[in-house]
Amino acid sequence: MPTDPETLAARVRAGDRRALARAISLVENGAEAGHDLVSRLYPHTGEARLLGITGPPGVGKSSLVGALVTEGRAARPDDQIGIVTVDPSSPFTEGALLGDRIRLTEHFLDRGVFIRSMGTRGHLGGLAEASLQAALLLDAWGAAEVFLETVGVGQSEIEIARIADTIVLVLMPGSGDAVQALKAGVMEIPDIIVINKADHPMARTLHAQVRSILTLERRDWTPPIVETEAVRGEGVDTLWARIADHREFLAQDGRLEARRRANLESEVFTLASARALRRLQARVAEDPRLREALDAMHRRELDPLSCTMQLFEEVFDR
Repeated sequence: MPTDPETLAARVRAGDRRALARAISLVENGAEAGHDLVSRLYPHTGEARLLGITGPPGVGKSSLVGALVTEGRAARPDDQIGIVTVDPSSPFTEGALLGDRIRLTEHFLDRGVFIRSMGTRGHLGGLAEASLQAALLLDAWGAAEVFLETVGVGQSEIEIARIADTIVLVLMPGSGDAVQALKAGVMEIPDIIVINKADHPMARTLHAQVRSILTLERRDWTPPIVETEAVRGEGVDTLWARIADHREFLAQDGRLEARRRANLESEVFTLASARALRRLQARVAEDPRLREALDAMHRRELDPLSCTMQLFEEVFDR
């Protein structure tokens, strides 16, 4: 498989699955060719609908994604679907601990579905840094729907709001993690709330708790609460209908464009912050004079804020 960006970009746009897989590997590994590739394909993106699926671990997000893909493929058989699942990383290889071959198995052989697992690589937001680039590549490839499933790590799941058009928060009854997810911050991000494993005895209690919290907020769009049993496919058709409702809402008064502008700008600042951090760490590691500022802080001769200002001035202002 060629790796030169021009040839690879042409193959991705032509719908070549092997080229797409190679392209995502390049951006995930931070290769310069991957950056060039995304730059070439970016003008041909913006058509895919981005759906974020987030929530605490163990609530059945993967099962729900699989059921939604089945629903989407039945509703629009000609539409291709891309799935990016963000999993915990191996501490040794930084690869995803859970691979796409053991998840969403019912769709693995479907040529209209492309599944890619990515590792968080220590990124606490549950989204690998290359997630946005992978979504853009899937968009350029021709995916009409792109599903982004996060690893689920509590309130830091808020970061998925930087990418998705529609955000689905999945909760499960009888879970302490579900109670944590009800805290302010996480409850501000979803457009739709799903109570999965709705046959649980505590499902109605969780439903009432979520509804009471939503009544405290004033939003142009009130997130609907949908109960599902993803493994059996129950309630998934209702969830798909609510997703369609939210998309119709975004289509009014330029809301979708405004959300995407805000998402992309937020992602730019996030990526810039990550690059600045790497540059700062590299400079401190190679310059003993900068290291001395940190040592002075440890000796209580320099407070943390003053240390920060000194490092910032040395690395960025000069």
